[in-house]
Amino acid sequence: MNQMKETMSVFKEVFEMPNEYKQNMYANDDLKTCRKFTSSLRYETEKVHLWRDSLRHPSHPLDQWQHLWPENPITYRECVGDFSVKIKELGWRIMDLISEGLGLQRLSKHKDPYLITILMQDDVSGLQVLKDGKWITVEPLPGAFVVNIGHLLEIISKGKLKSAEHRAVTNSSHTRTSAAFFIAPLDDCLIEPAEDLTDENNQPILKSFKYKEFLKQFFNTLGDSYLLLKSFEAPKN
Repeated sequence: MNQMKETMSVFKEVFEMPNEYKQNMYANDDLKTCRKFTSSLRYETEKVHLWRDSLRHPSHPLDQWQHLWPENPITYRECVGDFSVKIKELGWRIMDLISEGLGLQRLSKHKDPYLITILMQDDVSGLQVLKDGKWITVEPLPGAFVVNIGHLLEIISKGKLKSAEHRAVTNSSHTRTSAAFFIAPLDDCLIEPAEDLTDENNQPILKSFKYKEFLKQFFNTLGDSYLLLKSFEAPKN
């Protein structure tokens, strides 16, 4: 829990840095790996602007990305690096439990799909999930993470696990800070549907696809689960 507080404090420091420093971090190049942006990465073309500032960068392998992270605060790289290792370990434990619950064999690391999001919140309420047509607030709990099923896991499990629709509600009196850690593969990682998840004729439900193909379809369909499933359905014999 102390490490969670320390890491969250470092994240808050990033957004409290002088404007002169933060200006150099704003995204103006799609190839930039460590990017700070307002609202979203497509601010110029989006119809609705979100009231938020974000910082996004890859984490693993650390020796490939850590030197590109913010230099200030000076504790950022070490603190966030150590914490991201612990989050990765937690992510694998969660995925092992999910695999066991689905009756599947352990998921191999070289096929690590974007399955879950592990979210760390501060003590300001704001996260909401949609359930039965109503928005329900997920109150922050000290020392706890929020784990959300990703769209990819929903598709591979043929809807046995659901990706919850969610949003963040802001207010004018308190600043809310959260940190989301995504379990994701490399772009060219080949993702194969679980062999156990077949139809009544023992036909595979989904064809194999690369993660970058999934991301492209995800944004093209605005995350619509039905359209995503149709995109990767296996041909019938």
